[in-house]
Amino acid sequence: MGFFNFSKYNNAEKELLDLYSTEFENIGIPEPSKMAGNLLDEAIKESKKINLPVNAGDSLLDKEKNNESTHNLLEKKRREGVRDEDIRWWWNSSDLERMMMLKVDEFHRLALHIKCREDGLSAEQSANQVRKFHPIYGNPEETTHTDGDDGPLPEELKNRINIYIERKPQTDPEKYKDEIEQSTTFNALIRKELKKNNL
Repeated sequence: MGFFNFSKYNNAEKELLDLYSTEFENIGIPEPSKMAGNLLDEAIKESKKINLPVNAGDSLLDKEKNNESTHNLLEKKRREGVRDEDIRWWWNSSDLERMMMLKVDEFHRLALHIKCREDGLSAEQSANQVRKFHPIYGNPEETTHTDGDDGPLPEELKNRINIYIERKPQTDPEKYKDEIEQSTTFNALIRKELKKNNL
């Protein structure tokens, strides 16, 4: 395939470019390196606005011992199934890594939305299909579009959800398909699986 090793990228950025170029190639995205490069450029721009310290997850967990508001924030996340190792994984990742993961998620949701629209579904039907087949991350207390079990999932759960998405179709594809069909949204399915300790 040949990766685009643009001279404007540092080593960490090139690693992300290679990683996502390979992922896109494996799922048949046209011009995978170009698409990964476009998303990486957006992620770099957005990540420069954040600038969290290295190991921010460790700092958060340490800070909560003496800071009530931090403790309350993390307790809300724990009620959603987030563990300390999830907090470390998400917040110890670099600003760029986190932003790139979110950009790639956004890309996959948009691609499905466009396909549904091309297949003749309305905007609302397309949005429902996206929520049915993709996890939606954000603040669980944000109820503008969905709420309850359908509401946004904490971003800290992303790694465990990705592992679940990769593993579940391989172990029992028919059951997995049925579970998705019977759930109001993918988020509702994930919350059910969290309660069963299946993630």
